[in-house]
Amino acid sequence: MMRTLFAAAVFFAAAAAPAYADHAVIRGLDKVTGHARDYSLTLGRPARIGTLEVTARACAKSAPEEQPEVRIYVDVIDTPPAPEGQEPQRREIFHGWLFASSPGLNAVDHPVYDLWAVDCRA
Repeated sequence: MMRTLFAAAVFFAAAAAPAYADHAVIRGLDKVTGHARDYSLTLGRPARIGTLEVTARACAKSAPEEQPEVRIYVDVIDTPPAPEGQEPQRREIFHGWLFASSPGLNAVDHPVYDLWAVDCRA
């Protein structure tokens, strides 16, 4: 009886915890051309989105019975084209959480690209 109750408690605690994933899905919008595209990022590996290098560090999705929320922690580095014969200047423009329910809360401030959280996938 006690084992059954303990197993049920563990099951419900695990179900209530947020789900973590191996891949983060981010939507990128090129404001110049108006094209939006979804990018599947493997956590810890940088991906190129235009001149941006985006590295997703963590991705969490709320439990199904809770209000839907996806949050992705990213590092974004901009590497604009350099003049002839010079090294491109890399500069970090954002590191923090992106929230799917509030894209403007922590926004990536870039003149050409907008990024926002879409989903977490295993």
